[in-house]
Amino acid sequence: MPVALPEHPEKVRVILYPDPRLKKVSEPVADDEFGPRLRTLVERMFELMREHEGVGLAAPQVGVNKRLFVMNASLKTENPDEPDRVYINPVLSEPGGENEPFKEGCLSLPEINVNVTRPTALRIQARDIDGNEINETADGFITRVWQHETDHLDGILITDKMSPVEKMANRRKLRELEASFK
Repeated sequence: MPVALPEHPEKVRVILYPDPRLKKVSEPVADDEFGPRLRTLVERMFELMREHEGVGLAAPQVGVNKRLFVMNASLKTENPDEPDRVYINPVLSEPGGENEPFKEGCLSLPEINVNVTRPTALRIQARDIDGNEINETADGFITRVWQHETDHLDGILITDKMSPVEKMANRRKLRELEASFK
């Protein structure tokens, strides 16, 4: 059975590890799902992203296993005029530049940071909130957000990228999250 958009998207909230919805591969947003309910979901995701001081938020992080994410990198870049961005059914390609390590955090894994190595340049193809095609290339921090959020759409968390030392260092916090989920 296909995943539907929530009936009340204005009520979604950020879900935390180890909620099993975070590990599911998300389904594409269908053509007939573009409309008011999708727009309300996206608006709510931006509210939550800002409330939690994030730079990106993927739909699975609010319990909706659909291939979409929102972002605004202005919190972490030198450009305070960075626009809000919505990427629906994103496809990443043409990785380039250096493979660069960087400490990443995640709104679904509060207080946990993991050193993740990613390419610094990419192309993204997606659709915007109105269904228009997006075809962009970028380098730097924005591509890191694209990759992190797309990982969420594929059921991949920063816990999957932890080194053994990072697993040990974060063991207590992960156990706390697991205990509070039960």
